Amino acid sequence: MRRTRITVALAAALLTTASMGVAQAAPAASTALRTLHAAPHGTGAACTAGHPCSLDGARDAARAIENRDVRVELADGTYTRKTPLELGVADSGSQGHTVTWTAAPGAHPVLSGARTISGWRTAPDGAWTAEVPDGVTPRQLFVDGRRATRARGEACTASVCEATATGMTGAEATGIADWARPTDAEAVIKVRWRNYHCRITSARGDRLTFARPCWTNSAAGTDRTGPSWDSTTVDSARYQGVDHFENAPELLDKPGEFTWNSADRTVTYLPRAGENMRRARTLTPATEQLLTLDGAHDVTVSGIGFAYAAYRQPGTDEGYAGTQAGLTLTGATGPVDHAGRYYTKPSAAVTVRGGHRVRVDRSAFTHLGGAGLVMEAGTKDSKVTRSTFTDLSSGALYIGDTEPRPAAELAGERNTVSRNTIRDAGVEYSDAAGIWAGYEAHLSVDHNTLERLPYSGISVGWGWNQPEARKSVLADNRVTNNRITDVMRVKDAQHDGGAIYTQGAQPGTVISGNYINRSAYGNTERDGNGIYMDEQSSYIRVANNVLTRLGYKWVSNWADYGIQNHVTGNWADTKAPELGGTGSVMEENHTSLDRLPDRARQIAARAGAGGGKVEPLRADLARTGRATQSTTDPAAGSEAARALDGDTNTDTRTLSDPGSWWQVDLGAVRDIDQVEVWNDASMTTADFDVTISSTPDAANPANAKGAARTTTVHVTGKALRPTLLDDLHAKGRYLRITRTGTGRVGFSSVQAHS
Repeated sequence: MRRTRITVALAAALLTTASMGVAQAAPAASTALRTLHAAPHGTGAACTAGHPCSLDGARDAARAIENRDVRVELADGTYTRKTPLELGVADSGSQGHTVTWTAAPGAHPVLSGARTISGWRTAPDGAWTAEVPDGVTPRQLFVDGRRATRARGEACTASVCEATATGMTGAEATGIADWARPTDAEAVIKVRWRNYHCRITSARGDRLTFARPCWTNSAAGTDRTGPSWDSTTVDSARYQGVDHFENAPELLDKPGEFTWNSADRTVTYLPRAGENMRRARTLTPATEQLLTLDGAHDVTVSGIGFAYAAYRQPGTDEGYAGTQAGLTLTGATGPVDHAGRYYTKPSAAVTVRGGHRVRVDRSAFTHLGGAGLVMEAGTKDSKVTRSTFTDLSSGALYIGDTEPRPAAELAGERNTVSRNTIRDAGVEYSDAAGIWAGYEAHLSVDHNTLERLPYSGISVGWGWNQPEARKSVLADNRVTNNRITDVMRVKDAQHDGGAIYTQGAQPGTVISGNYINRSAYGNTERDGNGIYMDEQSSYIRVANNVLTRLGYKWVSNWADYGIQNHVTGNWADTKAPELGGTGSVMEENHTSLDRLPDRARQIAARAGAGGGKVEPLRADLARTGRATQSTTDPAAGSEAARALDGDTNTDTRTLSDPGSWWQVDLGAVRDIDQVEVWNDASMTTADFDVTISSTPDAANPANAKGAARTTTVHVTGKALRPTLLDDLHAKGRYLRITRTGTGRVGFSSVQAHS
């Protein structure tokens, strides 16, 4: 039979028949929907409900259907893939018709790249060991659907693990020199916003070397990375040490950890409480891509799950030389470039290349070793809607490319990312963004919910301020009505990002109606902006957003080569410095709020895939108080009142006199249940007492005895942004902060709440 591309257009067919010698026109051919059926173990070519096909069989059967909408229904179950399901031009709809791949009614089909690991046997130390199937190298392990962790050690400081362009010291101090197989282990390094994962190739004496090109691309001098990025390489002054080494049996000491031994091809796992490895379902991702649409158009994918896709590159000598947002530098050599045009995206479960009118709807992406979905190479008029992305090693969505002026057929245009929910992405590669978009035009990122992410939530634009990137196709993008909470998390140690992050001149772009709460909240330094218009972000309107509980600025446009940004009508619980961009304007914003007005609460409650709760602000009892301090640092111009001005970016600071203190008189005795102390990030205060009393100098031991009531809490270590003291149940008029030793006292903000 001749195989044709799917054409499901309406068409009338003239049939000539003979009836008593008279030719007659027959009625139009049927244009009814044609439904095919697939099942996990389907065979044959009929693709009927009674005799379902495999996925590939259903695809081939669909190609032979003309002049109809085609619907391929997937029965319930797991479709294990050793290669991706490939859809191309021949699998497209046309002339107003669509090819739809969807779950059968009531079914929850899942395309999986997993391989099962079985045959577990116990070891004397309580661990379990199993052989791994040929061709599989487990970087991730999932036990009954729960992610395990590659066995990891403690951090190693830069003074011990000193990194250079050729390798690192510290093999003896860390014990690596005595490991049985150090060449299975990796160093995981975080420098500002960048991640590096490179495999050890030798441990000789105290010296470690690493796989190349991974280490070469992680060090300075490649001339292939962004502006001044040699200042954030492994051999730079900003390197603070190894975050951890991982994948060595010598590190296997916590339940839920595993190691991979490449010599005997075994995996060893230390079970969590209640896990029985003889009964547990243990899976590892093995197939990289589960579905590819290459040049396909008028195709819908709906109600299908994608799970356990692998991402092999980090396990090779390429390793993971992070640049930004989950993209990496690969190859032993490459063009000189400072605008990020040749960076490599992570592998994804679903990839759309050059797609037109492709829609992924109500699908679930989970337990992935890489990213969720990539739309690239000139994908246009396509949508990702109402889908969920959870437990991903890398980012959830990558939209567009890194070439600022692509050929027309390669430009990303009019794509939509709407009403999706993204949680717990970047689990392994914590430099990944939740949603990354490169050089896109008329992109809509609307009503998405993003929660619990290590780095930036939504990133749109590329190229920094490099000459080749100053004029690009970026324009008319909309980032609207999204809910972004608990991002730039302190535990993940990523810096210099924001809940919404932009780069590049993009005329007509609007950021509006978003609710941003807790970005870098609880950090030890100023970091983690709300809306961060970085580098040459220009011509962007920021309006009617609600931003609270942020580790740093609610809006940032620091570079003077950012042009004509307009920030207006937003609500924030702190102030921000004026915009640095040329011709940029901030006006009519509502800042330093200790309560959100009704309008702001309504916008925040409606934001996201399905709306949600809004964290209330608490009235600040200290805001109208009178502040004093033991001394004032004249060089810093740090008046005591700066800690009460509703701005977490201005500081008060004392001199380094013994027993330095800062105090606020609340004006009357008040019930105080919580105190917030926001550090002065350039001079973090550590080890101090917070005292609430009815007399102004109750913190002085000589006078404390006469105080009617005194509550003192000691804080050990650095003040955070903020340090929270909860459930105080204290009563007093004066709140005093005193250093317990010598040194300065300095804060951006001190707040008291009933």
